[in-house]
Amino acid sequence: MARYIFVTGGVVSSLGKGLTSASLAYLLQSRGFKVRIRKLDPYLNVDPGTMSPFQHGEVFVTEDGAETDLDLGHYERFSGVLAKKSDNITTGRIYNDVLNKERKGEYLGKTVQVIPHITDHIKQFIKNESSKEDFVICEIGGIVGDIESLPFIEAIRQFANDIKKKNALFIHLTLVPYLKSSDEIKTKPTQHSVKELRSLGIQPDIIICRSERHIPFEQRKKISLFCNVDIKNVIETVDVRTIYEAPISFFREKLDLQVLNYFKLKSKKSPNLNPWKKITKIILQPKKQVNIAIIGKYVELKDAYKSLDEALTHGGIFNKIKVNLIKIDSEKLKIYQVRNKLKNISGILIPGGFGKRGTDGKIEAIKYARINKIPFFGICYGMQMAIIEFARNQLNLKNATSTEFGKKGLAVIGLMHEWNKDGNIIIGTNKDLGGTMRLGSYDAKLKDNSLIKKIYKLKTIKERHRHRYEVNIAYKDKFEKKGMIFSGLSPDNRLTEIIELKNHPWFIGVQFHPEFKSRPFDPHPLFSSFIKAAKNHK
Repeated sequence: MARYIFVTGGVVSSLGKGLTSASLAYLLQSRGFKVRIRKLDPYLNVDPGTMSPFQHGEVFVTEDGAETDLDLGHYERFSGVLAKKSDNITTGRIYNDVLNKERKGEYLGKTVQVIPHITDHIKQFIKNESSKEDFVICEIGGIVGDIESLPFIEAIRQFANDIKKKNALFIHLTLVPYLKSSDEIKTKPTQHSVKELRSLGIQPDIIICRSERHIPFEQRKKISLFCNVDIKNVIETVDVRTIYEAPISFFREKLDLQVLNYFKLKSKKSPNLNPWKKITKIILQPKKQVNIAIIGKYVELKDAYKSLDEALTHGGIFNKIKVNLIKIDSEKLKIYQVRNKLKNISGILIPGGFGKRGTDGKIEAIKYARINKIPFFGICYGMQMAIIEFARNQLNLKNATSTEFGKKGLAVIGLMHEWNKDGNIIIGTNKDLGGTMRLGSYDAKLKDNSLIKKIYKLKTIKERHRHRYEVNIAYKDKFEKKGMIFSGLSPDNRLTEIIELKNHPWFIGVQFHPEFKSRPFDPHPLFSSFIKAAKNHK
């Protein structure tokens, strides 16, 4: 039978519940246990797919095509366990499912209520597909005290009673702030947060205290006394220099041992922290550095390109070099600024995105990379911008555009259902945005004697997608005559998956998102190759 670990947060959001869950999962795995991690999000959106990155950060895509919270990216990168659609749920989806059942008459005329119908649905989600796991870690989004999270807190309270408390563990992550003016570590916010949690029927078994400074024993003792938690289970997590120090920090604090002690389990083997120490050393004590420019619309928000940032770091780890991420707002990048802004850059990356805003800056940066032989990597929308730039400046199709920007111009990019076999545009009528994309893992076949095939060393690859618009295959021959090779296609030859330039040291665009499959111990080959090219750029 699986044991369940519930991770809640208090005081403020963004304390690192996701990293905590991911780190704990790795430590339990390294002790020989099978672990799965899930995220329960309290917001009313059915999924984060239509939410702005400024609001929510990155949307992570699973292998089976779910648009999920970015924390699932942390789970995959740390544990190596592929997340599924069944590992992330929102209040919106729960209510949607319950109301659909009500419309079908499945509640037999009963009054549909938060308790038991909503809470039962949450409990069913927690329990689904978990019979083969030793541990299921469930992170509850938001913080205790939020109105939105109340059904989730009630559901996990009930769930612990249903499976007997000995099979459920509650971890509460809180902030223990340091006040510079009085030179004190303050425990009161943690006390109040735990009081709020206890008022909802949950007594935390372990309290993890996030702080920018070491928490003295006296303060830990105080938290133990007022929060009714054993002093051994008051665990500190001081701000780390890199997220890859987190498993090392939690191992030092014996978090995994305290979890096993609670469940009266013995470790099957000793954890191996050497891989984490090795990559941490490469990141924190680099011998060389390389500057990579990320030119996008959402650069002001740290988490907007989270998986991308990590994948570039992984490429740096592989090449034993520190990657400095220079983020440039494409909306503010003017034509006359491009040369000056990119003069000390060794690689240019255009990430995924939506809409016309900021495209001029991206297109000018791509042109600069193409002409000046700077390693260039276009991902999803970034590849489409490379197609438009090449069409305008090399094929002399000055009105080349995407139907995403409007009905005018020559559509070298369009929705799949907008084309007929001759490449002409037929505007579709579907106005919905949610759930209308090509999502999840799709095959692509690679062209012989291409750079991309040398990088992958495979004939066929599987990569994760998240997009609505595709390159219009009708223009393929015109592009290839001018030196842009369509080096990766869908198995039916209808969809362009990868493009590259013939006479360029490293110029690749991909329709998919390789960043979602990169791991610190197993960097994605595209990022390893891109950083290597940037490292060698002069």
